[in-house]
Amino acid sequence: MSEKNFGSHILPERMERFTWLKHDLKFFKTEEEFMNYAKENDLNVVRYGNFEETETKKVVKKTALYGAILGDIIGVPFEFSEVRQKSKDFELFGEKSKFSDDTVMTIAIADAILKTGEKNDSKDNEIIYRNFVEKNASHKDLNRVFQDEMNYYKNLYKNVVAEMQRWGKKYPRAGYGGSFRGWLKEKNPRPYDSLGNGSAMRVSAAGWVSDSMFETRQIARKTSVPTHNHPEGVKGAMSVAGAIFLARKGKSKEEIKNYIESEFDYDLSRNLEEVRKTCEFNETCTISVPEALVAFFESENFEDAIRNAVSLGGDTDTQAAIAGSIAEAFYGIPENLVEKCRKYLPQEMLKVIDDFNEKVFGKID
Repeated sequence: MSEKNFGSHILPERMERFTWLKHDLKFFKTEEEFMNYAKENDLNVVRYGNFEETETKKVVKKTALYGAILGDIIGVPFEFSEVRQKSKDFELFGEKSKFSDDTVMTIAIADAILKTGEKNDSKDNEIIYRNFVEKNASHKDLNRVFQDEMNYYKNLYKNVVAEMQRWGKKYPRAGYGGSFRGWLKEKNPRPYDSLGNGSAMRVSAAGWVSDSMFETRQIARKTSVPTHNHPEGVKGAMSVAGAIFLARKGKSKEEIKNYIESEFDYDLSRNLEEVRKTCEFNETCTISVPEALVAFFESENFEDAIRNAVSLGGDTDTQAAIAGSIAEAFYGIPENLVEKCRKYLPQEMLKVIDDFNEKVFGKID
């Protein structure tokens, strides 16, 4: 009897009439028996090639930030490999799996949002807007609303700069680009007109904190412009945050795709195989963000979105972080992957993740 290793799952094979499937120390003689067990126990079953992989925990719907971080951790080993990864058949976690700059900056943006706090109740602001239109509110009331908005975004920008520099200096060897490394050391950092995908890789927190698409896009913009103030860099951040917003609101893939195409003019017409054939390492938002979006759109579940992104063979960790951040909002993430993710992260990062999730979802026992 031989064995194929696939991540943490093992499939024994026999050249006999039956294939024996192993899952949690249970053995099944037939696929039907196995599938019935999976259905009864609410397991997700993903088919890759001629064998099955099972996600051994139920899906958790209420998580944020883990999608981008898992994409980073899983994609890192393939980013600079001599032979580009062009297949979905690979171990999710291996000796070279680790977090990189994508994770550090995702944490930094979440921390900045936490430190900025809340705007004045948006419902109150909506009432003031409506009353002003109906001539039941004064210019003074309206000016106060505008001032509140300006102060919030001003403070958010300041905190984004401060937290990116603080976290970047904590983890100076996380794999930053040359311009960003220089920016981290500046006393009065200025944007450097980047259109790189760093704005899109770190933006996921922005997709979770508002019930308004307009506000979501404004928050995403403020997370981008301290470094990536080129229009393409801003567009990359806003498109990913917008996709997360729509996904968590229960919109379909078709609705999300139509929104992205109409608002950001990305070409999402190619299928995954077409993208894979031409994909090369490219760190610009213009190229890498639409490719990562296709990886999400053609996925069947969270893990499949990550595998799709890595299999493109491009900027694997960042594209998997982008696809994973949207897939998390759309599908949720299996508990075992959440638990695995936490094992790679230091306690100070876990605290930010936990605090951010509490902000978004409330305290979860």
